[in-house]
Amino acid sequence: MRYPKIVTWIVVANGARAQILQQNRKGNGLHPAVPFGLIGRNLPTRDSVSDRPGVVYDRRGYASHAMAPRNDAHRYDKLQFARALADELVKGAETRAFRRLVLVAPPQTLGDLRGVLPDRVRSLVQAEIPKDLTHLSLPAVHRQLAGKAV
Repeated sequence: MRYPKIVTWIVVANGARAQILQQNRKGNGLHPAVPFGLIGRNLPTRDSVSDRPGVVYDRRGYASHAMAPRNDAHRYDKLQFARALADELVKGAETRAFRRLVLVAPPQTLGDLRGVLPDRVRSLVQAEIPKDLTHLSLPAVHRQLAGKAV
């Protein structure tokens, strides 16, 4: 009797880069599930914000103060990246490319993904590992995840 193959997608991400890996059996090697990695904007503030902050003058005219921006440009870019990554995961779930999902990312990125993943994809999440492994090679990622819920 043959059992259906249970494919696990492992998302290794941080706020600006992600790689979606695939594992066909537990303990088996990892290989890319999609032929490309996702890369978001990670620009310095001077390049992502077009203007300097506005200035507020004291009522008496003695001093001026710079106004802090209401939005953090880096935070906005990270949220946009999480949405793009969630879109890729939704496409994979709709085509039944995987049955299990493991998220490996720093805590803030995990929270961003939790906030944007639809319930049908979130229900496939088997484990969340709060680490940034984006700088490691595939064999090193496999060694780091050995023994975890992967």
